[in-house]
Amino acid sequence: MWFKNARLYCLNEAIGASPEEIEKKLTEQIFHPCSSHDKSKYGWISPLGKQGEMLTHVQGDYIMLCAQKQERLLPSSVVNEAADEKVAELEERQGRKIYRKEKRQIKDDVFVSLLPRAFTRNQQTFAYISTKDNLIVVNSASASKAEALLSLLRESLGSLKVSIPDANRAPSDVMTRWLKEQHASDHFLIDEDCELYNPTDGSNIVRCKGQDLFSDEIQSHLEAGKQVKNLGVTWNSLLSCSLGDDLSIKRLKFVGMKQEEANEEIESAAQKFDQEFAVMTLELSNFFKSFFAAFGGLQDPKG
Repeated sequence: MWFKNARLYCLNEAIGASPEEIEKKLTEQIFHPCSSHDKSKYGWISPLGKQGEMLTHVQGDYIMLCAQKQERLLPSSVVNEAADEKVAELEERQGRKIYRKEKRQIKDDVFVSLLPRAFTRNQQTFAYISTKDNLIVVNSASASKAEALLSLLRESLGSLKVSIPDANRAPSDVMTRWLKEQHASDHFLIDEDCELYNPTDGSNIVRCKGQDLFSDEIQSHLEAGKQVKNLGVTWNSLLSCSLGDDLSIKRLKFVGMKQEEANEEIESAAQKFDQEFAVMTLELSNFFKSFFAAFGGLQDPKG
């Protein structure tokens, strides 16, 4: 289980529940598939999938969770077309004009009638609680998906006080200085991807991929006042990622470790998951220390 993204949230206070208590609380929000008239459903599943029985997977100071959303796919174009056909049929049969309010009701009725026949799609969002680092790490590039998982966790636990990390030094300023000086700090090396923006005009963006970021072209953009929004880096020869000015971590790859398939005769899927989880959390814990240090540490969320 290797995360591809990491959205971080600081625990402002201890969760105050043991892993066993968390497991029990999550069962109250367990995932149930959509019924014939549900547009979507959201709840907890086992991080191990069908092979797991528990809704949490504990490894030392880390607790893995997984939320699943199931939604019915019913394109608006399909609903609109069916509703238009229904309106035309009624107008012809009844010999009268159907107006906006009635059309809206017909569209709603068509949506309800088509919903049970719509296909469903499942999407999982993994996250882990690090009691050691006082963090919740969500494997998502989307802030809205991460917030949805936190809302579900808050509802399950009854209380969850978290905040987005706030660095003492503006990440954009730090990464811009790295690029100008052509040298990063805290065991980071600059790669070949970046996104630059104009602070006075947010629509003025330059995206570079697979490019020499120490070239005169990039330096001219920086001299013109552009700032770094996202920067591709490698840390400690172990992992590569794109650092965002909002302290998000995207396109995470564990480049310095073997991620080979385990021998099925020796390891079960659960054992393999456990091993990868242990290695990943250990390396990410060390990575986060350098990550926060590079931006001057974090401000106290309690003020």
